[in-house]
Amino acid sequence: MVVSLLRVSLTSSNPPLWTRGSSLRGLSSSAVTRPTPSRAGRYTRRIGYLAVGLGTVWAVDKTYNASAITRNLRTLWTCAAITLDYKWNFTPGKSELIPELHERVANRVYNLLTSNGGLYIKIGQAIGANAALLPKPMQVKFATLFDDAPQIPYSVVHDVFVSELGQPPSGPGGVFEIFEEKAVASASIAQVHKAKLWPKIGPDGQPEKEEHWVAVKVQKPAVGKQMEWDLAAYRAVMWMFENWAFDLPVYFAVDFISDHLRQELDFEREADNARQTAAFVAQEPRLRDKVHIPIVYPEYSTKKVMTAEWIDGVRLSDRSGIRRLMGEREPDSSNSRPSFPSDSPAVVLSETIPSHVTSVLSSPSQLKMPDKPLKGGVKAIMQTMVELFSAQMFDWGWVHCDPHPGNVLVRPSPKDPRHPQLVLLDHGLYVRVPEGFRREWVSLWRGMLSGDFKEVEKVTNAWGMGMPDLLASFTLMKPVILRRGRKQKSKEEREKEEKERKPMTQYEMSVKMKEKLKGFLTDTDRMPKVLIFLTRNMRMVQGNNQSFGSPVNRIKITGYWASRSQISNRNLSVGERVHEWWHHLVFISVMFSLDIAFWKSRFLLWFWGWRRKWHLGGTERRGSFEDELEKNMRGFAKDSLGIDVGEGVFAG
Repeated sequence: MVVSLLRVSLTSSNPPLWTRGSSLRGLSSSAVTRPTPSRAGRYTRRIGYLAVGLGTVWAVDKTYNASAITRNLRTLWTCAAITLDYKWNFTPGKSELIPELHERVANRVYNLLTSNGGLYIKIGQAIGANAALLPKPMQVKFATLFDDAPQIPYSVVHDVFVSELGQPPSGPGGVFEIFEEKAVASASIAQVHKAKLWPKIGPDGQPEKEEHWVAVKVQKPAVGKQMEWDLAAYRAVMWMFENWAFDLPVYFAVDFISDHLRQELDFEREADNARQTAAFVAQEPRLRDKVHIPIVYPEYSTKKVMTAEWIDGVRLSDRSGIRRLMGEREPDSSNSRPSFPSDSPAVVLSETIPSHVTSVLSSPSQLKMPDKPLKGGVKAIMQTMVELFSAQMFDWGWVHCDPHPGNVLVRPSPKDPRHPQLVLLDHGLYVRVPEGFRREWVSLWRGMLSGDFKEVEKVTNAWGMGMPDLLASFTLMKPVILRRGRKQKSKEEREKEEKERKPMTQYEMSVKMKEKLKGFLTDTDRMPKVLIFLTRNMRMVQGNNQSFGSPVNRIKITGYWASRSQISNRNLSVGERVHEWWHHLVFISVMFSLDIAFWKSRFLLWFWGWRRKWHLGGTERRGSFEDELEKNMRGFAKDSLGIDVGEGVFAG
């Protein structure tokens, strides 16, 4: 059988396999030849594939990753453009064009921060806290960087509530009896809604008639997804700026700033911060009735939702409202006292409303202006504010890092409606001040105000910082030359320096600024990172005082609080206390001379206003004490650092 099959196969008419293969090769080389695609066609297909791929990545990134990758690419592109711009155009030959270079960079940075939003706004504000060290165009741009953002839809808020609290915001089975779907304010990280708690059931089984309104802060879901991406981009950019672009020590603070920015996303931590501050205030007799911290409701709060009592008051940034509340005239206004109609509403603010929100919130509990002005005037408000933040720095070691005027309300005190009470909002960002640093911080303040070079130099050396005069000047925001205990230059040396001093080009000014800053931060590993947020706090407090014409001597109040804090320190020995008392006496004598300068400024301000009123000349308006300090500080910065500082940049 097998032999027969083999015989049949051999005699078959079909060609053998090896001949079939050659036939197929011939067919493929002739009849089935395909046209070769053109180069343009190949490139078109590749571009199409690339476009589809990038579009898919963009859509997935936007839908599931809150556009984090897109934001980072925008960041890297902008920073690369800035670096190349400086490398190519920051040269001695293009010195006169350097202001235009700074203008381009300022616009790029501002557009990046506002386009990305979210945490980028917070990072920008952290950098802007020390805007005085930046070129003038950046000072102007950072001054307009508001923490504002569009509201997220109510459907998203509803989903956050269900995820965090297991219930919808309102309605049957809801967390609140009433929940206003439209937010009263929206910032980069969260937005605030007004709500009403369900009435409690009294002992008689009936619901209470008293209404309890609350401010509900809801975190935007995209922020949590973007956080680590944004911080990674921030880290990369600071490293690039330090090592490639500008050769300035900027990377050392990245970890410290990043850790504290992460804390702002934890609303449970914010609630704990508020309770801790309230406890400190309650233990301080000088502040107990003058300051209020909104009560937080932990049963309605999670890591992404926080509920606090609704506070009606006049925002500190509403200067005309504050003056009406306190019975003071606007500057250069008529002599008539302001009226206080009982139906005149004040601007009402709730927890965490940004400073630039200007709308009047319509609510059943809207604050009404009192029939009579509150006692103490604006001076009483500023006195309490400066004392509050001095206590935080020197006594409590627990500092609120965002005291901008939108986070401070003023209302009649519930215990004594004739006097004002400050309400401090937004407790998401705090820093702890270690005990050892607090003692050095006090020594620094005493040395600065008494002009003791050796004392200030001792502290700055311990912190890895040079140029004690510079640190003192930027801490006090006034030009300081520390003479006591310092080797004085001879007359010949001073005359030689005067002769060598000459007008500098834009390039020379920028180079001098870089050299001074590098000489200032000699060892960034030893520099206390808490200084970054302490200086931010002081800038804002100064700005609040300055915006009302400097009714109080901020430096004096802060200095006294610093000096007294160590006298009452129970951890010191008897000898140490005697030493502190001696330093305190020296400090008091220095403060007396500062008082003279302060009241001289106040007298001149009144005197020139009186001359203008009676048309006796003197049309040039003289500034307040803080204004004069700022003017002198701007001159000091330009002469010593080569920094052209704009007006108002030291206002915080």
